[in-house]
Amino acid sequence: MEKDTRVLLAEDDKNLGNILKAYLEAKNYPTVLCPDGKIAYEIFKREEFDFCVLDIMMPEMDGFTLAKKIRKLDKDIPILFLSAKAMQEDRIQGFEVGADDYLTKPFSMEELLLRIKAIMRRSINSENNTGKSEYTFGQFVFEYNRQTLTIGDNEQKLTSKEAELLKLLCDNMNKVLDRTIALNKIWFDDSYFNARSMDVYVTKLRKYLKGDPNVELINVHGVGFKLVISE
Repeated sequence: MEKDTRVLLAEDDKNLGNILKAYLEAKNYPTVLCPDGKIAYEIFKREEFDFCVLDIMMPEMDGFTLAKKIRKLDKDIPILFLSAKAMQEDRIQGFEVGADDYLTKPFSMEELLLRIKAIMRRSINSENNTGKSEYTFGQFVFEYNRQTLTIGDNEQKLTSKEAELLKLLCDNMNKVLDRTIALNKIWFDDSYFNARSMDVYVTKLRKYLKGDPNVELINVHGVGFKLVISE
């Protein structure tokens, strides 16, 4: 249930932080407010959370650094960045460090809540997926439920989005995976910034797959991607 979703909120603007905390708790999202990244990280290590809302520009430790540290402890917890910047580079950097979404200030409380709900819905759908869960291709073994990609003795732990995207590619092995289909299935929205986010994840998967020269993740210009397995 949504009311069980416990939120870690890192925001150095005291007034905004208090407003966000009050709003989320009024919507049944228990929220712990932290004034900087360092305090947020210490609390995250001690307590259990289901969702992180992180401001990017904070004293002591910025949001990007905090997200990287959180991702080392928990690969799956959803992260939404808040930022006063609308720069494309900041958005891409946010997705590169493992963000699920990015919200530019100023924003409405309703939009924040809708984005949290959408991200949590994706997480639940991923957990409830009952389709094929193990794939063997080339020298790789991909276990979707465990979110691992293994080649030889090397096991790569995947984030939930990486696993979702790789599963779609495996389900369409040697066929073109349409970008729009992938965006709507994983991100529930084929917006420009979600498309750029997906490009970041494709680049990460391509890096993980370098261990086998017979496995290639290629771009099909204007259409999508194809996971190609050579004999």
